[in-house]
Amino acid sequence: MDYYQKQILSELTVWQKQMLQHPSLFNWLSKEVQLKINTWIPEKVHQAITTTIKQMIRGVLFGATHTTANPLTYESLQACEVAVLQKIETYRTTAAVEGGITGAGGILLGLADFPILIGIKLKLLFDISSTYGFNVADYKERVYLLHIFELAFSSHVHRRKIYLKMVDWDQKSIDLPEDIHQFDWRNFQQEYRDYIDLAKMAQLIPIIGAPVGFVVNSRLIKKLGLTAMNAYRMRLLNNDLNLKHF
Repeated sequence: MDYYQKQILSELTVWQKQMLQHPSLFNWLSKEVQLKINTWIPEKVHQAITTTIKQMIRGVLFGATHTTANPLTYESLQACEVAVLQKIETYRTTAAVEGGITGAGGILLGLADFPILIGIKLKLLFDISSTYGFNVADYKERVYLLHIFELAFSSHVHRRKIYLKMVDWDQKSIDLPEDIHQFDWRNFQQEYRDYIDLAKMAQLIPIIGAPVGFVVNSRLIKKLGLTAMNAYRMRLLNNDLNLKHF
C-alpha cells in the first residue's frame, strides 16, 4: 500500500465511523416528525410515488449501461481519484445550472427538477463506478449504486442499516436476488423524499427559487460524489485483489 492509499485509508476510517453513528436527539426528532407527516399521506399516494420512482430509476439504470464507458484502468489510485473528482465537478456544474433554470421557472419547472436531478445523480454514479474499474453492466453493481444513493440521502437510522449491508459487499452480493423488483423501493423513495423535501420546496418559491436551486443541486451532487468515493474506497482498500489493477 503506497502513501496515497494510506492517506485515504485514514479518511475512509473517519467516514466509516460517521456511517455508524447513532442519530442525535435532533436527528431522531426530525425523523419522527417526518414519519408522522407521512402517515397523513394516503396509501394510494405513497404507492403511486413508489411506482413512479421505481420505473424512473429502472429506466435510468437500464439506459445508463449503454451510455457509460467500460471499466477504466489508471496507473495509480491517485490518478483514478483525480479523474473521479473532475467528473464530480462537471456534474455539479450541470446540476447547479439545471437547478437555477428550473428554480427560476416557478412551480411547474421546479417540479420538473425532481426527475431530471435523479437522472444526473445516477449517471454520475455510473461514471464514478466505471472510473474505479467496476462493470456497471453487472446487475449487482447497479444495486450497489442504489445503496450509495441511499447512503447519501437517508436518515441516520436508515443510513446505518444500508452501510452495514454494503460492508464486505463482494461476499454479500453473491446471495443477492436476481430480480430488481425485490429491491426495497418503498423505503428508497421515502427516505430520499424526506431528505430533500425541505431544501427543494424552497426552490419552488418565486424570486429565491433560482439561487436556491443552483446552490442546493450543487451541494447534493457533491455529497453524492464524496459518498460514492468512500463507498468504492471501502471495497478497493479492503480487497487486495481489487487494488491490483492500479
